[in-house]
Amino acid sequence: MNAQWFDADDETDNVYHLINPDQLGVLTSTLPVVELGELVWINYERLNTLQIHLLDFSMRSNAPDTTAPDPTWHQQYHFFDGTERTANWLLLLDALNFCFWAEKDQPRWSIEYEGEVLNGYWALAASLTRAVQEGYPLWDAHYLSEMSSVDLAHIFRSVPPPEGTGALNLTSAPIPLFQQRLANAREAGSVLLERFDGQFTHAIEEAGGSAVRLALLLVEHFPSFHDVADFRKQEVRFFKRAQICVSDLHGAFGGKQWGAFTDLHQLTIFADYKLPQILRHFGVLEYHPALAERIDNFELLESGSDEEVEIRAAAVWACELLRQTMSAAGHGSLTAAEIDQRLWLLSHDIADMRPYHRTRTIYY
Repeated sequence: MNAQWFDADDETDNVYHLINPDQLGVLTSTLPVVELGELVWINYERLNTLQIHLLDFSMRSNAPDTTAPDPTWHQQYHFFDGTERTANWLLLLDALNFCFWAEKDQPRWSIEYEGEVLNGYWALAASLTRAVQEGYPLWDAHYLSEMSSVDLAHIFRSVPPPEGTGALNLTSAPIPLFQQRLANAREAGSVLLERFDGQFTHAIEEAGGSAVRLALLLVEHFPSFHDVADFRKQEVRFFKRAQICVSDLHGAFGGKQWGAFTDLHQLTIFADYKLPQILRHFGVLEYHPALAERIDNFELLESGSDEEVEIRAAAVWACELLRQTMSAAGHGSLTAAEIDQRLWLLSHDIADMRPYHRTRTIYY
């Protein structure tokens, strides 16, 4: 998608223009949502405050420079053998990477891995790594296409209950949206077999070193990656898991081999529920009082609703503006994806944030 947006000038705070063609279409399609939305706003004056916190956190956490692999790619939780198996395993990881939150006052899904109790995304990664160690061939497209619910339930088994409690598990809950995850695992295997001869590396090679083309291939051929909404009869693209899959390849392979891409700067942030939460914490995102009350009361927002679409679109653009602000201030050429990673890590360092919005969805 080729469009034009405008840089902010002295007279106008909220007008931007596209400096480069938006081949992915995420920025172009979310811009009208930000401009026309009535429930979520970006406070441009708070971007500098967030920039300071982000730079301070990066210094304290010794965040790697922008040429290093993804700082969230911890190999103790991720399977990696440097072969095609890793690429297929990683596709499965991101096909299942969504919706880990628990209902209010309910326990979260947690697993135990090598003596450590994990939840959320780290539990997902570690459970799939543990499964490989236990002999489950999660890189085999045939196996994935016919995966049984019994196998997947065992792979995602929760932390065992304390001794003396019998079968009652008081410490953890089952993974949310189990059936949807089973369907996504089977879809990953089936599409690999039907379109890519069983190997995700064939899709990577077809993309020819383009992060954008690979993300679009995922969206085109794997229905569960087709993260698209409708806002006032216009298509809005987010492509969260497709983009994060490309970024994960870059991180896992250290920017080489199947992780080498020439246009990672074209990716946007990965619009989920944690990024809007931290952006709201720093005052960058502001919500209509009625929406803020719903979120703070843990009320469910429907997937594809105006409320949810406006939150995600505003998060995309807030981070794009943050990227522009940091670049203009001489703080390097961080990509939006790298800013996403650092904000995600920073969010785990803050204990007093207000609740994130809750939407049961396979897209994040």
